[in-house]
Amino acid sequence: MPKFMIERELPGAGKLSTGELQEISRKSCDVLEELGPRIQWLNSFVTDDKVYCLYIAPDEEMVRRHAEMGGFPVTAISEVRTTMDPTTAEPVAS
Repeated sequence: MPKFMIERELPGAGKLSTGELQEISRKSCDVLEELGPRIQWLNSFVTDDKVYCLYIAPDEEMVRRHAEMGGFPVTAISEVRTTMDPTTAEPVAS
């Protein structure tokens, strides 16, 4: 199933309290439960003014539906084509 990176413009995101982050997380989990098992939230990265969320979903439409139902902003959605990390630089064993 495809993975999607969602960019959410959220001014002041980096200053959200633990309680505010818990509230946002709970809302997201409630919507995910309502949508069913075909969409999964993997994790999110909070910066000063944006939140980047990684989801597994059958298509972009379901990701947008989650955002609409939860009242979450969506600046951009990009399908993840592949991943890389420092081990990507290592030679392939033959």
